[in-house]
Amino acid sequence: MKYLSRFLLWLMGWKVMDPPVPEPKCIILGVPHTSGWDFVVSFLYYRSFGARAYVMVKKEFFRWPLTPFLKAMGGVPVDREKGATLARQMIELFNSREHFHLAIAPEGTRRATDKWKTGFHTIARAVNVPLYLGYFDWRKKEVGRGVKFELTDNVQEDLRNIRLHYKKMGVRGKFPDNFTTGKDLE
Repeated sequence: MKYLSRFLLWLMGWKVMDPPVPEPKCIILGVPHTSGWDFVVSFLYYRSFGARAYVMVKKEFFRWPLTPFLKAMGGVPVDREKGATLARQMIELFNSREHFHLAIAPEGTRRATDKWKTGFHTIARAVNVPLYLGYFDWRKKEVGRGVKFELTDNVQEDLRNIRLHYKKMGVRGKFPDNFTTGKDLE
């Protein structure tokens, strides 16, 4: 799978900018999230190193014949209707595993939104794992784990600094009009 993933990324014109996260547990943000293809690119990126990252998938999708495929792709079934329960589900998973890289799209949607979700912050602080500012830039066709971001107790300030980081990077989504870092940064 490692060599096939590298080949597919190359065939699609993507450049890998850095290796996966070295720590055994972490959260990686996936920004900008404007297309289902973002998952494909990030999946191939991680697999090109023989590594595995997990993503949250609505529990409703876990039905035959999709269940084996979703699990093989790193899908973790979650109940997205209850935010606090979702965070608890992820905290339990982190606590029960020795190795767990969780990829999260803080935008929470592929549509343009000014409000990013903060569940990643809650989870990372609760289980004391590092946060990386991963990205897939469709303009440059570059994908990477990004830099490590040190979280503080101030969720809103951290979120503002994270969004500012992505704004300065100038990353572009597959559908550029569907990505915004927020009106307060414009």
